[in-house]
Amino acid sequence: MIASLFNKSRPINYVLISLLLVVFYFLYLTKDFSWTDYYFTIVQKIGLLFILIASLFLVRFITKRNGLSKDNSYAAFLFVIFLILFPTTLVNTNIILANFFLLLALRRLVSMQSLVTPKEKIFDASFWIFVASLFHFWCILFLILVFISIVFHVSRDYRNWLIPFIAFFSVLILFMLAVLILDSDLLAYVAGKMQISFDFTYFENVFQNIALAFFSSVAVLFFTTQVLALQNRPLNMQSSYKKILFTFLLGVAVYVLSASKNNSFLIVTFFPLSVLGTNFLEGLDNKWLKESVLGGLVVITLIIFFGQL
Repeated sequence: MIASLFNKSRPINYVLISLLLVVFYFLYLTKDFSWTDYYFTIVQKIGLLFILIASLFLVRFITKRNGLSKDNSYAAFLFVIFLILFPTTLVNTNIILANFFLLLALRRLVSMQSLVTPKEKIFDASFWIFVASLFHFWCILFLILVFISIVFHVSRDYRNWLIPFIAFFSVLILFMLAVLILDSDLLAYVAGKMQISFDFTYFENVFQNIALAFFSSVAVLFFTTQVLALQNRPLNMQSSYKKILFTFLLGVAVYVLSASKNNSFLIVTFFPLSVLGTNFLEGLDNKWLKESVLGGLVVITLIIFFGQL
């Protein structure tokens, strides 16, 4: 059964999850073979696949290294399931890159729990968030999580509050150099992404609408149950779980505010929801209930995916 298969964190599990991602990635690309006409687009698609796989292993690394779950591979599996549920994500270059840089930032922020080199972690996280915002501007909202982390761990040192601004100017200088050297249109491109839109009538087919409704229901279930379970977490881990909850809320805010809206923007919620979903599954004592929840999630996701082909 699915829950039993991924109940342990074994190398074979991550091989299977990676293969699952590869299969569905290329399966969705069969909708349009125009990308095979040029060597550049072929290299681009393969490169995006590697970034998605790297994102998958970042999810595993952050979850396991910081003790956000038990020794299982549910988080990585759920992350891939959410990608399959919203296959338009698989072809959105900017949002894939933005999410990858956000995961690099979250890796540093979650690990601040150890209080080892906090200043370096604040700078790194801020730097990667600003880089992510170049690909999708509203990712800049995750800077709020940097200041939340400072409040949780190192608020007494005033220098920590200044570090994000140093990171901002670092990214700004590098970006302006790129504009001068490569293409002056980059500035106008990023500026054009600063718009806000609350238009949710973007669905291309009914299955995209169903996917959003299903995802929203699952997200409410996972988020609500883990908020209620927060007080039962060990005191030394509560700040980490709070950061995961805030990460999910900020991801929702990115989706809500983004212009030219589509379901792929929800990718920034996949990591925190994967962690919350993992903790939800771990909290189910009944084996068959756990199998039913995970099996139902997989079956409905597959139906919706093939409906979008």
